[in-house]
Amino acid sequence: MIEKRRLGNTGIEVARIGISSSFGAPTDVFRAALDRGCNYFTWGTFIKGRSSAFRDFVRQLCREGRRQELVIGLLSYSHSALLGDRFLKSALTQMGTDYVDGLILGYYPKRPPERVMEWAGRAKKSGQVRAIGLTTHNRAVVAPLVEEGIIDYFHIRYNAVHRGAEQDIFPHLGEGRPGIVSFTATSWGQLLKEKKMPAATPAPSAGDCYRFVLAQDEVDVCMMGVKDLPMFEANMKAIESGPMTPEELERMRAIGDHIYR
Repeated sequence: MIEKRRLGNTGIEVARIGISSSFGAPTDVFRAALDRGCNYFTWGTFIKGRSSAFRDFVRQLCREGRRQELVIGLLSYSHSALLGDRFLKSALTQMGTDYVDGLILGYYPKRPPERVMEWAGRAKKSGQVRAIGLTTHNRAVVAPLVEEGIIDYFHIRYNAVHRGAEQDIFPHLGEGRPGIVSFTATSWGQLLKEKKMPAATPAPSAGDCYRFVLAQDEVDVCMMGVKDLPMFEANMKAIESGPMTPEELERMRAIGDHIYR
């Protein structure tokens, strides 16, 4: 089973591998993930919308009385309190549940407007939302929001190519820190392409990319994007082989530096 921990100071227990529902995976992938201990799932993206397979998966789990086994992060791109509220209520109805564990505000290159934060706060106070998240590519926005204490957890980019969070985010989390969820462990597939590699260096597997991210203790959850069950099983086999050695980590950093240049 995959390691579990608290998502920052939220009190919510999560597996260190999360599953994005945005890559066309069928319902059996989500069931297999839950069976392997992966309980954090995200629903909704700016481009591809909401997965009907994931919706059906949640509805079935709710009918089985197993809603509490899931930690659902709902991505909201409504930069409007009115539209955001409609989106949240619609999502709850579609999934057949009365709450989501995380309402993830995105994408925000700067602090969300006060009206959005007030709406998210009301949703949390009402019990429709357990924690407020924020997703961003702008690392500079995170430290001030950590200082304010208004965001419970962050979705950030972190991989062997993009390691800026090691300087700009992780050292600033402090005591009682917010949760950290990372995405694009493969750097949008760059780390898997042989043509991107240094000379005479084979490309790492997706599983290796996840193992690299998991070596960073500040990362509570590393998101995985999978299309089918064989892809999920291959990734999990690599992850369950154990932590990366110092030599493997150094190799991944060298590959990342080569691609970043």
